[in-house]
Amino acid sequence: MEWDAYLRFLAALVFVLALIASLTWAAKRFGLPGMAARPRTGRRLAVVETLPVDARHRLVLVRRDAVEHLLLLGGEGSRLIEGGIAAPPADFGADPPLLPPATDLTRQ
Repeated sequence: MEWDAYLRFLAALVFVLALIASLTWAAKRFGLPGMAARPRTGRRLAVVETLPVDARHRLVLVRRDAVEHLLLLGGEGSRLIEGGIAAPPADFGADPPLLPPATDLTRQ
């Protein structure tokens, strides 16, 4: 192969990478959905958890302010399964809080 083929390949690679970088910058700058990281302050709505039921349906737990709602999505539409669930007072992350050991009532 000639050196000019390698140089053309390298120039095309640099051009494509620059094009990808500029499109990413433009998407973040103009706020296309899913690209821009928005600040979490002042948000009132959050998806707490999702659970697939089958290939077409999924359960979604949505928190609004201090109230949670359980929705069934998919199929013909969406349905409210249970609304007005009191949200837990604090978000403990993946691990639940540790409970004190149970007392053994058989020993006296």
